[in-house]
Amino acid sequence: MNLPDQIKKAIRDVPDFPKPGILFKDITPIFYDQTLCNRIVDEFVRLLGPTKPDIIVGIESRGFLFGILLANRMNLPFVLVRKSGKLPYTTVSQEYSLEYGTAKIEMHTDSIHKGAKVVIHDDLLATGGTAAATADLIKQFDAEVCAFTFIVALDFLNGKEKLIKHTNNIQCLVHY
Repeated sequence: MNLPDQIKKAIRDVPDFPKPGILFKDITPIFYDQTLCNRIVDEFVRLLGPTKPDIIVGIESRGFLFGILLANRMNLPFVLVRKSGKLPYTTVSQEYSLEYGTAKIEMHTDSIHKGAKVVIHDDLLATGGTAAATADLIKQFDAEVCAFTFIVALDFLNGKEKLIKHTNNIQCLVHY
């Protein structure tokens, strides 16, 4: 079975989560199958090979799951992007708009060096707001976003449109 079909078969649809009318794409069943996990990481490594990144950044919280696996496989540092107030050391932050209100993400001030080529990873691309804010955060370090990686893309929400200004290297393994 090809990789996208195998991923789709593993993903669990959860109706009305986190609120009525939402069909949540739950990736946690992927973790029951280590062969599938390895195939996913192998595919991201293959897709990212030509970009030669320096750092993998994972977005809280599900972006940590494959982000650390990818960083380890590529022998690269892994950097956490978390919600405001969750990191213990000195941080730099980026505020961004939500449908109703704003949110803020942070990373440690010593996590990215000037000129670094950075891959931003998360489990799912929906509207692209958090990933775009993460890219803006990385640019505060005078670093370059060389790619975005996602397991799932909800194409009907047009999240790629917010990311293109940072890079057109947007890799999604499964599309809905």
